[in-house]
Amino acid sequence: MEILNQLGIDWPKIIAQIIIFGIVYLVLSKYAFGPVTAMLEQRRARIAEGEANLGTIRENLAATQAQSAAVLDKANAEASRIVKEAQAAAVAIAEQKRQETVAEAQLIITKAKEATELERTRVLSELKRDFGRLVIETTSKVTGKTLTGEDHARLNKEALSQIG
Repeated sequence: MEILNQLGIDWPKIIAQIIIFGIVYLVLSKYAFGPVTAMLEQRRARIAEGEANLGTIRENLAATQAQSAAVLDKANAEASRIVKEAQAAAVAIAEQKRQETVAEAQLIITKAKEATELERTRVLSELKRDFGRLVIETTSKVTGKTLTGEDHARLNKEALSQIG
């Protein structure tokens, strides 16, 4: 006891400091630690949501590519069918009519390919635009800041280079 007094330790003051520390700890845990922990949990949830959205975008991209391939295959099958019908009709009629029919079939094939390519280009363009928008929205949500026009352009360019 005497050693503690020589060191300047006073029991009533130490007990008072421990009580004050406990009160400060309780106040901080109720009003500071809880809200900070809740905010961090909300951020984790938003990040998980962003990752889920990215997975959905990838699935949509794969589905769109598969759909484009199916449309192209169908158009090629249709074009092949038309060519075969045109050739069968050409055998039945005169040489001049046969040549006209083949020319028409080639024109139909070209138009079908052009239409397929235009549709594919349109779908990919829409997909890229939607993907860029979702990347920007997700980035804005994850970072919690408002993106400038320059940030939008940069993120669009990066996202499109990864899928293009």
